[in-house]
Amino acid sequence: MLTNPVLISVLVMSLLCLLKINVLISIIVSALVGGVIAGMPLKEIMDVLIGGMGGQAETALSYILLGTLAVAIGHTGLATILVKKIGSIIKEKRIMFVLLLAVIASFSQNLIPVHIAFIPILIPPLLSLMNKLKIDRRAVACALSFGLKAPYVMLPVGFGLIFHGIISTSLADNGILIDKADIWPALLIPGLGMVLGLLIAVLFSYRKPREYEDIAIGGGEEVEDVKMGLPQWGALLGALAAFAIQLATDSLPLGALIGLFIMLAFGSFEFSKFDDMISGGIGLMGFIAFVMLVASGYGQVLRATGGVEALVDAGAALMGGSKLIASIIMLLIGLLVTMGIGTSFGTVPIIATIYVPLALKMGFSPLAIASLVGVAGALGDAGSPASDSTLGPTSGLNADGQHDHIWDTCVPTFIHYNIPLLIFGVLAALIL
Repeated sequence: MLTNPVLISVLVMSLLCLLKINVLISIIVSALVGGVIAGMPLKEIMDVLIGGMGGQAETALSYILLGTLAVAIGHTGLATILVKKIGSIIKEKRIMFVLLLAVIASFSQNLIPVHIAFIPILIPPLLSLMNKLKIDRRAVACALSFGLKAPYVMLPVGFGLIFHGIISTSLADNGILIDKADIWPALLIPGLGMVLGLLIAVLFSYRKPREYEDIAIGGGEEVEDVKMGLPQWGALLGALAAFAIQLATDSLPLGALIGLFIMLAFGSFEFSKFDDMISGGIGLMGFIAFVMLVASGYGQVLRATGGVEALVDAGAALMGGSKLIASIIMLLIGLLVTMGIGTSFGTVPIIATIYVPLALKMGFSPLAIASLVGVAGALGDAGSPASDSTLGPTSGLNADGQHDHIWDTCVPTFIHYNIPLLIFGVLAALIL
């Protein structure tokens, strides 16, 4: 087990990231390490890595166009109006502000299922208000990550309905028939662990004031007094259109592109400034987009090593007939796999194939197995350097270059969500 390519690769990636080696380089090096340990030739590793990058091509393009949309909106001064409105409501209520962001992020998973699309548009304009209130951005990262993850774990609507459907289908493929409408009770207890993690982060861990410099995003000028005119209404309409078109067509790049052209038609920015808007969007979101591409390829390399199946088999040998030990080992394996692959939705079918017969043999109930598979998939999504649940918050909070992806997003979200999920996941497996 200690020589398992997936285990070693994920540990190498985590260590390199914690040492502040560039995330992109860390992922590529870790993919090479995992592949070499599995006996894959270097050329084959790179071929699999590059071939697998296409799995996140739409997401990467979405990030670039959303970044462009965010820069264009900021150009109109609409952000200044938004900050003043929210500031007048929140005033000095720092905790209320952070929890409000958690609620807004939660709505992005179910009420208006746009996932991370709102972050590059909403968060950068609010950084000046956060600076004024001296809010620790680690608390905001935890709030955003909570909203991106907890709803799909607990609630059978929006992305949660998709996630629960994947769990139901994966269980059915392995001999357990359970309706997707019955999945949410199995995940409610682990989800409550995430609620506890959020409250600890906001009320205790990152409650103290933290100083940040006021840095104009993208080198632009701060606009002091802006009123709603045609350019600002065009920016608002463009943002709303981007979301509406995404919901109607299931294509975020198309929505963002049409949103930009609506803004152009309303005079929100001049045609001669289009290149500047694109350059600003690449500057804001380009790095995150490339990380998502490489992370997709990294996931493919981990699958190609065959280490996931070997990891589960090795874990099974350590269980010794104990449900407690079995549930802990299953969830820890899920944590490692999701940390590497970076997606809960993609992890569930992989681990369900081996978890289901193993859990049945150990005497777990169908609901307990549904909880184990769901939590094993969800573990690691928060805290993974390659997950959109961490990359999304960082893309907004680091718009002025003062938020570190690893130490200010990944480490806090790992501590406050993976640990409660592990504890409450084991508890759920034992009592269901």
